[in-house]
Amino acid sequence: MATDTDTDTDTDTETAPETPEKKAKPTALEQMGGTTGLVYTTLPVVAFVVANASAGLTAAIVVAFAVALGITALRLIRKEPIQPAISGLFGVAVASFVAWKTGSAKGYFLLGIWSNLVLGALFLLSVAVRRPLAGLVWGALNSAGSRWLRDKPSVRYYDIATLALTAVFAARFVVQQWLYDADSTGWLAVAKIAMGYPLLALALLVVVWAARRSGKRLAALERTEAPAAPADDTHDERTLRFRTPDARTRRTAPRA
Repeated sequence: MATDTDTDTDTDTETAPETPEKKAKPTALEQMGGTTGLVYTTLPVVAFVVANASAGLTAAIVVAFAVALGITALRLIRKEPIQPAISGLFGVAVASFVAWKTGSAKGYFLLGIWSNLVLGALFLLSVAVRRPLAGLVWGALNSAGSRWLRDKPSVRYYDIATLALTAVFAARFVVQQWLYDADSTGWLAVAKIAMGYPLLALALLVVVWAARRSGKRLAALERTEAPAAPADDTHDERTLRFRTPDARTRRTAPRA
């Protein structure tokens, strides 16, 4: 026979609201469209170089733009993240326009080459002014705030990460500018792909390392700075009696 207590317990169990599960935050790779997104970014470049070698600059521009447009349409149909495709389509359009204006296939890569120089200079400058961009961007993307700016070791961690990204941008500029001056359009495409996301992924490992080191340090500092819990002022009568100097005189003699 069930008691009232069991009935109440069963009722509470049945009516207890289920807590909604928190959705995992998408990773940086997922925000870029995943592995397929990385592959999609290389297709317009490959299509441009192949079409240019076989049919000339005008055909290469048309083919590259058509491939980028097709990737965007495919993502829409498959209901995949559309932002990487739109960004890629815009990049192909601008690069194709530069190639058309310069009248040379290598002009397709010109914008990317000089973008690396500008980004490298900005990241290096941010280290010089003690506002490393790697930390600022990471904090903005992950809602981590800017508390780390008040902690010198954390700033130093993000300095290292920012310098790693600066090295990536500098290497891209030096290598690709050299290939541009040598009129090596095919090798420019190879360098753009090889020094793109693969090289960036190595630098991002340093950024993740810096974020973890900084996070652990800030968490430790927060625990240190947290106010101590107030002492409990409630004591039983027996404790108070035995803590007073004349505790012996207050003890009650045991009854026979």
